[in-house]
Amino acid sequence: MSNSRRNFLKTAGRVTGGFLIAPAVAQMPASLPQSKSGPPDSGPADYTLRIAATPIEVAPNKIISVTTYNGQFPGPLLRFREGRQVVVDLINDTDAPEQLHWHGQWVPVDVDGSAEEGTPFIPAHGTRRISFVPQPAGYRFYHTHNRAGADLSAGQYGGQVGQVYIEPKNDPGKYDREVFLVLKEFEPSFSRGGDMAQDVLTPVRKVQSLEAQGEAAMKASLAKGMPHGYEVGYNTFTINGRMLGHGEPIRVKQGERVLFHVLNGSATEIRSLALPGHKFQVIALDGNPVPNPATVPFLWLGTAERVSALVEMDHPGVWIMGDTSDEDRRHGMGIVVEYAHHAGKALWVAPPEFRWDYTKFANPGATAPAPDETFEMTIAKENAAAEGFNRWTINGEAYPMGGTMAPPAFHLREGRRYRVRMRNQSDDLHPIHLHRHSFEITSIMGQATAGVMKDVVMLGGYQEIAFDFMANHPGMTLFHCHQQLHMDFGFMTLFDYV
Repeated sequence: MSNSRRNFLKTAGRVTGGFLIAPAVAQMPASLPQSKSGPPDSGPADYTLRIAATPIEVAPNKIISVTTYNGQFPGPLLRFREGRQVVVDLINDTDAPEQLHWHGQWVPVDVDGSAEEGTPFIPAHGTRRISFVPQPAGYRFYHTHNRAGADLSAGQYGGQVGQVYIEPKNDPGKYDREVFLVLKEFEPSFSRGGDMAQDVLTPVRKVQSLEAQGEAAMKASLAKGMPHGYEVGYNTFTINGRMLGHGEPIRVKQGERVLFHVLNGSATEIRSLALPGHKFQVIALDGNPVPNPATVPFLWLGTAERVSALVEMDHPGVWIMGDTSDEDRRHGMGIVVEYAHHAGKALWVAPPEFRWDYTKFANPGATAPAPDETFEMTIAKENAAAEGFNRWTINGEAYPMGGTMAPPAFHLREGRRYRVRMRNQSDDLHPIHLHRHSFEITSIMGQATAGVMKDVVMLGGYQEIAFDFMANHPGMTLFHCHQQLHMDFGFMTLFDYV
């Protein structure tokens, strides 16, 4: 989110998300221990995840109540073995049916955790047992897939986010230790309008025809007296559930190679992460190894994106690792990194300007194979058209709200390679997510690329992108923007296999 939008949200009138004050609870353990495995229909589960409203202490004397997994934020870190079946009990202690989505995994529809695909709900005050084979290897996560609409205590606005690391069958282990970080905001509120960040991606150019159509639609809406549609801002920013300065520091030693696994667990925000005096060698995106590991001054992550990056600990001191936005860092989006034998006040040094370029991590000069079929999608915004909220459409159609399920709009045949070419007729940046499949980025603003495998990709305002996927996981498949407001107000569609 740009500074102008942050300032706008800070000063405009707000509708709060209804958070409560409650007693503090203990901070999270590093991971959830595994119990003895049994058959899916009998014996103990390998893991149990309990969904319930929980008070969490984000800073001393600052306690908020959100829905969590196992009473903690983030939820337990689950370490699976690639290809080894697991049994998980899902217990819902809340008053509403729930969905738990295994983001980035190749799992069947009945496990994936999407009502639109047909996954059974976890009943209110009920339990559901699931069994699946974790795959592919790498950094994944799990989160609620309930729609929130105008309820800022529901969906991904709360604390239902947990990490998954699927251990590969062969891990080279070229690092000394791993550190897992979840970036997440709390205490959301509504305001009118504001500009989405446009300084994140490269290339920066726009498609003139898309910009002309989008700007004309917005001007026509405002001319009719419509206000700007609602956006969401936040009061509290955290890493691993603690505001900057109020959690344990990351303690390191000079000469260590630390592998950071970073998740943007936000409901709506694009995040950055910098560590003064250090650089990040990106080795995986969304858990998938990149063909060309490259070094960057800091990270940009769209909603639900993950980055795994090596950092050489070669700049001793006490540093603030945090968002490049001064305002967000001041409101908590940071964590202290402390070298052994060093003490004192943690320091922040702003990094140089840097834009995120997916092609930097691709196979140089490579192009992807031709697809068997191409799907064309144009994304458009109808300003404030849904009771003050922006309505989002794909090829002129908004996915219905209110629990109504739409029929699949795109049809797949197993074994074929499909290309999705997306044109963004809005000035908003969209983190695009495909369920139950991985995709390969094949073009950004007409520039061919190959080799980068993802499950979320940022599509810039008035820009174009294309990606390919293999239709190799039969069943209903959801496709949507991972920005909660966009998803809830129309930006979804379904693929099916025929």
